[in-house]
Amino acid sequence: MSAQSKPKTGLPAHRRMRHDRHFVDELAQRMGEGIGRMVRITTITSNQDQPRSNLGNLDDLQSSIDTHGVLEPLLVRRLEGGKYELVSGERRFHAAMAVGLTEVPCIELTVNDQEALEIALIENLQRKDLTAFEEAEGYFTLIEKYDYTHQQVGKAVGRSRVTITESLSLLQIPNPIRDLCRHADISAKGVLLEIAKAGNHAGMEQLVRESVEERLDRAALRRRRAGLAEPDTDDSDQSEEARDQPRRPFMIRFRNPERSFSMSLSFRTDTEPEPRQVIEALKEIIQELESGLEKDS
Repeated sequence: MSAQSKPKTGLPAHRRMRHDRHFVDELAQRMGEGIGRMVRITTITSNQDQPRSNLGNLDDLQSSIDTHGVLEPLLVRRLEGGKYELVSGERRFHAAMAVGLTEVPCIELTVNDQEALEIALIENLQRKDLTAFEEAEGYFTLIEKYDYTHQQVGKAVGRSRVTITESLSLLQIPNPIRDLCRHADISAKGVLLEIAKAGNHAGMEQLVRESVEERLDRAALRRRRAGLAEPDTDDSDQSEEARDQPRRPFMIRFRNPERSFSMSLSFRTDTEPEPRQVIEALKEIIQELESGLEKDS
């Protein structure tokens, strides 16, 4: 077989798989160690439930893979009949197919449907080209769907708990204001945080307009926000869509390690509740339960 017709494989002979230590190592400890191997690309299928909906432009990635091969392994799980389902690495998978690779380096994990989706979502959140709103929605999915705490989300994606809490506050910005920010090319997270802190639709809209017209940086926008009138308790001047998007509550969650039970507390406060507030709330719940037992006895 000539050099030109020799099938391409995903990893050059002089290179080894590169798999930096990150969240997958900790997942592997819980789920069983991953197994690194070369897998025929025709045996791999995409996960139809994976959270990525837009692969973006693959030209640069295809060029890199065509020259150097796939340096970062795909994560897969085994299916029946010798097939594999992609857990993460969707862009690398499609780019490898586009340049004609026959094999790609993979790490096989033993995970269930939920764990596979968690991994795919977390890896997407570790990418640097997500918008601030996409990040916030991803964090919220981990919290709502998989019972993560702010601390656990931060650990999973390599960010502080404060960063996670700040990002989630962006979800207070209603869709009409998000559209204004997008059209005004406002994407810096710091600026968006100041807009979110305005507290009402009119204030947010004003800050967006002034940010564009006067080219305000975050510090100037913070001063401008401080000068805004306190939010009016009357909702009559807000749009119907803005009123339909209430402030998201702070959620405190606990999940038993064996997953036999879980619980959550919702705090509708302006700031994240302190530990003592959580303890007091739990005491009230216990007193209520004990009172019910006394009545039944």
